[in-house]
Amino acid sequence: MNPDHPCIVQRDFTVLLEMGLPNSEWARSQLQIYAELVKSPSAFHTYRITPLSLWNAAALGWSAEDIQNSLHSMSRWDIPRDLLKDIEQLVSRYGTLTLSRASEKEEQNYGTHTIDTYRDEHKSNRGTKTGKATNTYTIGDHLILAAENPTLLDELLNKKELQQLGLLRINETSASVPSENRGLLKQELTRLGYPVVDTAGYLEGSLLRFTLGKGQTELQLRDYQVKAADAFEGADGLGGSGVLVLPCGAGKTVIGMAVMNRFQCEVLILTSNTISVRQWIEELKQKTNIPADSIGEYSGQKKEVRPITVATYQILTHRRTKDGEFEHMKLLSERKWGLIIYDEVHLLPAPVFRATADIQATRRLGLTATLVREDGCERDVFSLIGPKRYDMPWKELERQGWIAQVECVELRLPMTTELLERSMRAEGRQQYRIAAENPAKLEAVRSLLQQHKGIPTLIIGQYLDQLRKLAQELDVPLITGSMTQSERVRWFDAFRKGNIQTLLVSKVANFAVDLPDAAVAIEVSGSFGSRQEEAQRLGRILRPKAGENKAYFYALVTENSKETDFAARRQLFLIEQGYEYAIRRFDGMMAGRSQKDEIEDDGKKKEA
Repeated sequence: MNPDHPCIVQRDFTVLLEMGLPNSEWARSQLQIYAELVKSPSAFHTYRITPLSLWNAAALGWSAEDIQNSLHSMSRWDIPRDLLKDIEQLVSRYGTLTLSRASEKEEQNYGTHTIDTYRDEHKSNRGTKTGKATNTYTIGDHLILAAENPTLLDELLNKKELQQLGLLRINETSASVPSENRGLLKQELTRLGYPVVDTAGYLEGSLLRFTLGKGQTELQLRDYQVKAADAFEGADGLGGSGVLVLPCGAGKTVIGMAVMNRFQCEVLILTSNTISVRQWIEELKQKTNIPADSIGEYSGQKKEVRPITVATYQILTHRRTKDGEFEHMKLLSERKWGLIIYDEVHLLPAPVFRATADIQATRRLGLTATLVREDGCERDVFSLIGPKRYDMPWKELERQGWIAQVECVELRLPMTTELLERSMRAEGRQQYRIAAENPAKLEAVRSLLQQHKGIPTLIIGQYLDQLRKLAQELDVPLITGSMTQSERVRWFDAFRKGNIQTLLVSKVANFAVDLPDAAVAIEVSGSFGSRQEEAQRLGRILRPKAGENKAYFYALVTENSKETDFAARRQLFLIEQGYEYAIRRFDGMMAGRSQKDEIEDDGKKKEA
C-alpha cells in the first residue's frame, strides 16, 4: 500500500482520484490522457478508462506499458492483474489492422473480381434503406486491409456488416476492399472494437501557393501552435487526418492556417455559423497573402466556391423537405480540395459524418476545444476525421499566460414558496425550466453587474422569454438567432469597441464568437447537462486580459432543484481540465426577507 498515492484503480475500469493530496493535480493530468471523467465530488473524482480513450492515447504515442506504469505510479493499492491485461489487449488493437494502397505486385497478382456491395442509400426516422449493386473491380480500385494474424481476419470476414462492404480475402492476412468504402469500413471496424491505422495516403489536391504573414512580416506562431501543426503533419510529412484539441482563445484558427501552409493546396473550411465564417475569412486576409478574390464564403447569404472556401455546417445539411436531398453536400467534392478543416468538430452533424465517409482520400483536420459530444458519436469523429493528434491542457496554457485565469462560481439561489409549489406540480423537463427561469436570477445578475461594474460582461442563457425579460429590466441589448446578421455584427462591434459594457446573448454566442475583451460571463440557464456548452461558454472569456489576466464565470443555479443535478454534469469537462467551482449562496430574493444584494461564500469547493 502507498498511502500518499492519490488513486484507487478498480477492476471495472474506473479510477477514483482523491483530491487535495500533493500529487492529485499531477495524477489528474495523467488520467485525462487515457481516461474520461465521470463524476466529480469534492473528495474523490471518478474516471473511467474506455476503449476509445485508450486508442486516442495510443494515437498520441502512449503504449500499454506507458499507461500501466502511469497507473502504478499513482495507485494506492495493487492494480488488479486482469485489468492490466485488458488494458494491454485493448491498446494492442490499435495497429493490428492497417489500411493501405495496393502495391504494384499486388495489382499484378490479383485479377478482376465481381462483388455485390451494399450501401445505405437513405436514412430517415423510419429506418435505413439498403441498396444492392454488383460491381466489377480490379485490385487497383481497392485498398488492402492487413491483419496482424489470420485468426483476426477470419473473425472479421464472418461479420455480416463487413461482408456488405465488399471485403474479399486475397491471402492469409489480407483482404481487399473497394476504395469507395474506405470510410465506412473504418467506421464499422471502430464500432466492432478494432480501430484501423489508415496509411492509404491522400490526394494532393489543387496547388495553391501562399505564405503566412503580410509583405515582409512573417506570422510568428507560438510553440504549442507549431507542435500542434507538426503533430497533424506527422513525422514523415505524410499525415493528413486527426483532431487537435485546444481551449478557446488558444488560436485554433492560426493553427488551421499553419496546417494549410504545410500542404499548400486548395482548402474547404467548415464551421458552425456565418459569424465564424466571416471571422475565418478576415483572419485569412490579415494573416496570409492569399488574394481576397481566392477566398469565398459559402453560406445562406453567399455561394462562392473559390480556392479557399469557408462554409457552414448548416448550409451543407440544408434540404427543402425532411426527406429531401442535401443539395449543398456536393461542395465536399466540388473542387479538388487538398484539405478539409472541420472547425468546432464536436458539432459535426450526422449527415456530414456520412458524407465524410466518402471523402477519406482528402486530408481532414478537426479543431475543437473539447471532444465531448452529447450524442455519443465520439467514435465517429475518431474513425472518420481521425484520432486525437494533439491535446493542450487548458490549465497549462493558463500557466503560460496565453489564456486568462478564470474564477468559476456556482451561485445558488432559493425558490420562493410559490415557485416551489409550481415545480412540485410539474414533471420532467418542465421542472428544470421552472428552476432555470427562477425570477431571483434577475437580482443576482444585478448584483454581479454592480460588483463588476465597468468590466465587459456577457449574460448567456437558453430560454428566450427569460432573456427578453432580463434585457427589458436591465436595459441591455439582446442577441438571438432571429436577429439579422448585420444587426448582430453591429452589436458585437459596439461591445468590442467598449461602446457598451454588457450584452445578453442566447445560444448563438456559444460558438466561435470572438469578443476578446469579455472578462465576465454570467450563465443564467443552459441546455440541461451539456458539458460542451459549458466549456464553450467559459471559452468566451478566455482571451488574455490586460493587467492581472483574470476573468470570472458565474453559473446561476436554483438550489434543491433539477437544475442543480444538471449543473453538476455540465461542469464535468471543465473540472477535468482543473477548474474548480466555488459554491456561493445568494439570498437577495428569499421570501419574507428584505432584499439584500449579498453574496455569502460558504468556503466550499464544487461538490457535484
